[in-house]
Amino acid sequence: MPFNFPIFLTWLRIVLIPLVVGVFYLPDMMMSPAHRNLAAATIFILAARTDWFDGFLARKWNQTSSFGAFLEPVADKLMVTAALLVLVQLTRIDSAIALVIVGREIAISALREWMAQIGASKSVAVNSLGKFKTACQMTAIPMLLFYGPLSFGVFSIDTRVWGLWLIYLAAFLTIWSMLYYMKLAWPQIRERGGMA
Repeated sequence: MPFNFPIFLTWLRIVLIPLVVGVFYLPDMMMSPAHRNLAAATIFILAARTDWFDGFLARKWNQTSSFGAFLEPVADKLMVTAALLVLVQLTRIDSAIALVIVGREIAISALREWMAQIGASKSVAVNSLGKFKTACQMTAIPMLLFYGPLSFGVFSIDTRVWGLWLIYLAAFLTIWSMLYYMKLAWPQIRERGGMA
């Protein structure tokens, strides 16, 4: 198993996942609800930043590896799934939203693995629609973890409202991108599945 700084950042992201969840189990005498929200949002943002940074450094330093390519999306999916489960438990999002997002990740991961096995992985490579979905999702989740008004001088936003709108948009884009990937893969599915 190779080990370098980009892979360390990916492992760090995995290690941070229990912290995002764990702060909500601290008693009120240790941390107020508002401070728990702030801590969870901050940890999630830090973990999300390592997502961009590890890939950037791996390419820049020519330290890409098959293990890193495997671990990086696993870390991403674990982080998003854990945060969504916390948000469902806190009743900040509906379980249907979490099911759509997590279900799509499982389905597309399986599709990509199958397409790679038959030598057609480029057909379902990440595209701009998937990236936009991820951007909405990764913006919505820390907003919903923070779950309150956020002020920047005279400018203020309610992260509860914006986070909810963005997670609904992410869920819509999740379905749209899944259908898009399935359409790209459909010729192979028909051929390999023996469908007429």
